[in-house]
Amino acid sequence: MTDYRDLNRANWDDRAAAHAASPTYAVDRFAADPAFLSDTVRFDLPRLGDLSGLRGVHLQCHIGTDTVSLSRLGATMTGLDFSERSLEQARHVAEVAGADVRFVQSDVYDAVAAVGDGYDLVYTGVGALCWLPDVGRWARTVAALLRPGGRLFIREGHPVLWALDYDRKDGVVALEYPYFETDEPTIWDEGGTYVETDVEFTHNRTAEWNHGLGEIVTAVLEAGLTLTGLVEHTSVPWEALEGGQMADIGNGEYQLVDRPNRLPHTYTLQAVKA
Repeated sequence: MTDYRDLNRANWDDRAAAHAASPTYAVDRFAADPAFLSDTVRFDLPRLGDLSGLRGVHLQCHIGTDTVSLSRLGATMTGLDFSERSLEQARHVAEVAGADVRFVQSDVYDAVAAVGDGYDLVYTGVGALCWLPDVGRWARTVAALLRPGGRLFIREGHPVLWALDYDRKDGVVALEYPYFETDEPTIWDEGGTYVETDVEFTHNRTAEWNHGLGEIVTAVLEAGLTLTGLVEHTSVPWEALEGGQMADIGNGEYQLVDRPNRLPHTYTLQAVKA
């Protein structure tokens, strides 16, 4: 198989401009309103706390809307991503938003060599971990980036959500794909993307891995971090299940229509380096 990074990078390069042009990412609002924040960051404001004066790095930052939002909350931010096309859009977002954010191209596992260490905050947003084959290596990278007392903050799609059959038309919420980390990835070949766009893409194959919640927590602990928070949520910031199965509940969040309490949609995890 083609190296998973090459395969996935081509997919993200192909979609970066369409994402930046979509209403979902609201780049025009960053330009028009100096107080505007991404829906994802706004959702976690009660848990993020005061970021004033913190030095932070956002891993797998894509087009940088969350990175810029964290900068607007007072942190000095660096965004890291392996897709140069995504970073081109991220630099544009920062420019129109008037945000002083550094963006660096690198694979996440090479983050320390690319951006250094001693950070107060490592942030990772929704839809990031599924692109990585080894969650233990990711956690060790996070630990190496942080200074003693520094904090990891991640909101991510729940591994139960990632394991669902997305193509069912009968409304049944069924587990179809691996919940736990596997040696080999799940290979997807799908056109389109998670934002509304008329653009047709040419790079549609991806390699993805799920990681169970226990595996993620264990990886964080074994990397020398102390868990300080773990909250599971009954909403997700995109329409993860289509065909009328999810309702828009406002502020960019979607929720299962039928008995949403039976599905963990996302989670927020926090940990501190000893």
